Amino acid sequence: MTAGVDLRAGSRAVTGGPRPPLAGAGISIRDVFRIYREADIETVALRGVDLEVEDGEYVAIMGRSGSGKSTLLQLIAGADRPTAGQVIVAGVDLAQIDEAHRSSLRGSTIGLVFQSGNLVDFLDLIENVQLACQLAGRPLAVPAVLEILDLVGLADAATRRAVQLSGGEQQRAALAVILASRPRVLLADELTGELDRATAAMVLDLIDLVHATDRPTIVLATHDPALAARADRVVELRDGRVVDGQPAAGPPAAGTPNEAAR
Repeated sequence: MTAGVDLRAGSRAVTGGPRPPLAGAGISIRDVFRIYREADIETVALRGVDLEVEDGEYVAIMGRSGSGKSTLLQLIAGADRPTAGQVIVAGVDLAQIDEAHRSSLRGSTIGLVFQSGNLVDFLDLIENVQLACQLAGRPLAVPAVLEILDLVGLADAATRRAVQLSGGEQQRAALAVILASRPRVLLADELTGELDRATAAMVLDLIDLVHATDRPTIVLATHDPALAARADRVVELRDGRVVDGQPAAGPPAAGTPNEAAR
């Protein structure tokens, strides 16, 4: 049976009913270093980072450009490996499995919304969404895919290939993949950076809806306090180190500027 989409009065949501957090879907970062070396030049991106994210928790990682936010998300996704330390996702030590198993984990458990590389360029949007759902073990019929694309304002682009989309459209398409595949762990990097204010607000509302409905573990990297305020907890990175971790200040007031208004 395939999942469907319910366009409710006043809100829209992926159907299938709310799910409790998956036991073991938390994240543990233990004394992680990431050092890049090129010739005689050494760049330390992360310096002894320790971070625990509980099952179903929504954590915002804040920091300026170059603070290590994107590097940390790449390590959690298993797209990169730490120079030292442990990265454990959903109970799996990523250093103890090979790339095939890390790729399988990304397909079945981890949803990614990065600044680029979220989609398969030669597939159209319908095919991208269906591929992600198939990898996650949750096949989705075309009518339901179209409804999800409509949620993110891309119904008219359903048969366009990913490579034909603008940067902002690609980010919205990546969110459609998340809405459809319902991952247990969601990683997002500068989610609204290429979106206009209205679209950014819509995307953030959908992320809130996903969290309220499915309770995935979410780690979102941003430098925008208004965006971070939507999370349960804010962790600050500075020069590759965790310098602060505190509850979020709460949702931003209506009209508060966000990344899209930079």
